Amino acid sequence: MDYLATNKHAWDQRTRLHLKSLFYDLQPFIDGKSSLNPIELAQVGNVQGKKLLHLQCHFGQDSLSWARLGAAVTGVDLSSESITAAKKLAKQLHLPATFINSDIYQFGENNTTQYDIVFTSYGVLAWLPDLTRWAQTIAGALRPGGEFHLVEFHPFNDVLTGYGYFAKAQPDVEDEVTYTENHNNQLTKVATWPHPISEVISALISAGLTILKFNEHQYSPYNCIEGLEFVNGKGYQLIHNNHPIPLIYSIHARAC
Repeated sequence: MDYLATNKHAWDQRTRLHLKSLFYDLQPFIDGKSSLNPIELAQVGNVQGKKLLHLQCHFGQDSLSWARLGAAVTGVDLSSESITAAKKLAKQLHLPATFINSDIYQFGENNTTQYDIVFTSYGVLAWLPDLTRWAQTIAGALRPGGEFHLVEFHPFNDVLTGYGYFAKAQPDVEDEVTYTENHNNQLTKVATWPHPISEVISALISAGLTILKFNEHQYSPYNCIEGLEFVNGKGYQLIHNNHPIPLIYSIHARAC
């Protein structure tokens, strides 16, 4: 199957719903609210005056939130609907951000710009069949001493919900609704791949990056899976057999 065409279609459909969802809460964002969470804000730190590449940026809320903090941002996403919406938002908010509609592997092959920071977050890796090429794209986009920041949903929860943990060549192909509350039972076909954390770390090391920090977090900023409970001041957690489950992990790496 053509997984790029399949997933592009799915994310074009999802973007139309996401723009109208309470989950993404667009109007408060337009009014000045940041879409960034404490995990990534603390890890990435000061971005003032830095060139930041945001891979798999969706329709640009996080990209534009970094731009509001002073970064010169470039966002890349497979969905043309997402990139059209991101460009419209950037123009509406008078924020200097560039958005590119591309598969990130193709972007990596064509990119000649070096960035201070490469950032990607929350539900991105499952859409990629090859983490070696992903990591090479990141390494190729970073200037010497530049930093990579990943904040991702922990695959441990995927195991609890019936998905595999270890990498495999063939994708899981399913008809799914999107994760926002206004999905209206609209199904789209998607192709996804599991990636154990060891594969993620090994791909980054093989691409020449130095892992500076790896963290696991028991609280998620998003209520986007079943069974979560809210803990005031911390976020959402999942308790399994009386123990909290890691919901988020983060990696901070540096280019040589």
